[in-house]
Amino acid sequence: MPYELHESPPTVDRFLELRDAAGMSERSREAVERGLPNSDYAVTVVDGTGETVGMARVVGDGGSVFHVCDMVVHPDHQGQGLGSRMMDALMDWIDGTAPPKAYVNLLADVDGFYEQWGFERTAPASRGMYYRVEE
Repeated sequence: MPYELHESPPTVDRFLELRDAAGMSERSREAVERGLPNSDYAVTVVDGTGETVGMARVVGDGGSVFHVCDMVVHPDHQGQGLGSRMMDALMDWIDGTAPPKAYVNLLADVDGFYEQWGFERTAPASRGMYYRVEE
C-alpha cells in the first residue's frame, strides 16, 4: 500500500484515535484542541485510502528546547518503515531550524529506535520526570 508523508498535524479526532489504538496514555479533547495548533512542526502519514495512519510532532520554545512527541503508527501499519520516515522528517526540520546548542529531548517507550538519530539516554546524568494534571 502506498503511503504519503504530509507536513501537517492530524485532526483532533484522529490524534485521539491513533494514541488509543497504539495503547498510549489518554489526552483530553480540550488538551489536544489547544495543543495541536501550537506544534512547532508536525507530520502525518496517510495511506492509499486517505486515512491518517501515523503522526509525530515537535513542540518547544522554538530556540533552546525542542521536544519530539506523539510519535505513533497505527498497529495495522507498523513494520513498514513509517516511524523512520516521520523521524527523518522531524530531524531534518530540527537540523534546519534549531540553533547551535539547542536541547532536543523525547520520552521513548521503545528500545533501540531513536538512537539511530543520535539520541542518548539521560540516566544516570539526569532523570526524566513527569507530572500529570488530574481531572
